Order: sequence, then C-alpha cells, then structure tokens
Amino acid sequence: MRAFEAAARHVSFSKAAKELFVTHGAISKQVAMLEAWLGVSLFRRNQSHLMLTEEGKTFMASVTPALDRISVSAMQLMDQTQPLVIRVNAPPTFTMRWLIPRISAFQRRREGLEVKLTTSTAPIDFEARQYDLAIRGALQPFANMQSVPFMTETIVPICHPDLLDAGALNSPRCLESQTLISYDTEPVSWQQWRDGCDQKWGDFTHQSTLQFEQMYFALQAAIEGLGVVLVPLFLVADDIIAGRLCAPFGLYGSRQRMYYANFSSNLMAIPSMESFCEWLLKEGKDTEESIEQLSLSMGWKQT
Repeated sequence: MRAFEAAARHVSFSKAAKELFVTHGAISKQVAMLEAWLGVSLFRRNQSHLMLTEEGKTFMASVTPALDRISVSAMQLMDQTQPLVIRVNAPPTFTMRWLIPRISAFQRRREGLEVKLTTSTAPIDFEARQYDLAIRGALQPFANMQSVPFMTETIVPICHPDLLDAGALNSPRCLESQTLISYDTEPVSWQQWRDGCDQKWGDFTHQSTLQFEQMYFALQAAIEGLGVVLVPLFLVADDIIAGRLCAPFGLYGSRQRMYYANFSSNLMAIPSMESFCEWLLKEGKDTEESIEQLSLSMGWKQT
C-alpha cells in the first residue's frame, strides 16, 4: 500500500523509491503484487511515462487519507508514551536572533519534547522528510499545507548611529549618497522600497552597494557602519535600544509581511505540533507588542 501510494502521488516509481529509500525494482514488484491481489491494473505503463488507470485513481483517493489517519494515530500514541522530537526548519538569521533566544522557554513548558533546529531559506519540501515544521516569511499563506501566521514582520532601513552625524541621513533622499547593503534572501529590495515611497529621487542602480549571500552578514556590515540595510525591525530591536543600530527614518516606507509556521495537513491534530504553534503565536504577539512600545518610545509614526 505504501509503495502504491507513493508511486501514485508522484506518478513515478523512481521518485517513490527515493522517498521510501528502496530500489525502483522494489516499488515495481510491490505494485505488481498489489495489482495481482486486487485483480485490476492500477497503472498504465509505456516507454515515456506512467499513468494511473481510473481504478488506480479511485483506489488512491481512499488509500492516501487512510494512511494519513494511521500516521496520525501512531504519532498521537507516541506523543503519550515516549519522548518526542519536533524538527523545525527556519531562516538562519531568524533562527539565531529570534528563535534560539526563546526556545528554552518552550522546552521548559514541554519537558520531554526535543526541538531540533535546522536552517534554510529554500522552498519548503516536506516530501524530503528532513523537517516537520518550516518557518518562512511571506506575503500570503503557503498553498497545499497548513500555514499558521504567528508574527508580523516590519521591514525598515537600518544603519549605525554614526551615519547620522552631521545630518548625513536626515531625509530618505540622503540615501543617494550612502552605501546600500543588500543580500540574496532579502524580502524587499532597495528598488522596491524606493518605488513604494512618496518621494521622488533617482534610482539606486549606479550608487555604491555591498552585496551578501545571507541577511546575517548584511546586518553585521551595518553594525560595522558600512552602510544602510533593509531588515526586519524585530531582529534589531535590542540593538536599537542599546544604541548599536538605529532606524534613521523610523517607520517611513516600512514594508510588512507575515511569518508562517508551515506543516503537512496530516500533522494538524498532533498535540506536540499544536503546542508548538500555540507557543509561536504567544511569542509572536509579545514581539509585536515590544515593537509597538519601541515605536512609541522613539516617536515613530506608521506611514
């Protein structure tokens, strides 16, 4: 049944074999045995590709949810009888600056539940079975999975306070004479930020720039005073309070998106997953309130 379901879902014996860590021949043999037992053909095979028969489509519609129910029941039983592990994947800078400082609070709340963290900004792929839950920032929920929004991300220009000396950044137009720091995974580019502002200025195409692969390095460059970078405000709130960084224009031109906790639909009823998502919602709300208080104390106005 597992061999058939994987082959039917991928419409490929090779991909099913890769998912189940067996050979192509093993999948083919299991499917042939199932077809012989049922007395019907589930796949139509030719030299170029594989297709489900009508009987195969009907059978898959019942087998997939049945296997999902078995998986959920097994995981619920394991949740009650043995230590659990939640494998969480999140972007590197988010993990270092937000998730890791808070994760001990969750583990104290759920003793016996281990959280394993990995980092990535790649598209979510649950079929690879490398993690159970993926945290990503996006403008809208992700399709074909459970996508739980837990925190608003506000993106603004950030720099070292020294760049404010002598009025060097007393207006957004002053960015034309500054080094703009960018990174490959940035949610908003400088050109997009400029296009969304209500001031008219030249484009940023020909001015001095620094380009990095990850946000972490771009942020470190800003801390060293090398230029101005667009980053989420919640990741640098402590640095702003401590005077290591500043938001020269406050919330002017800010862009927003949401952070989502994403997982397969068949894990929705797992108590440990529910508990982790509830904790994320609480921490996200606390972070949003902290940013609101920071904005009020700095006199920033939403624009």
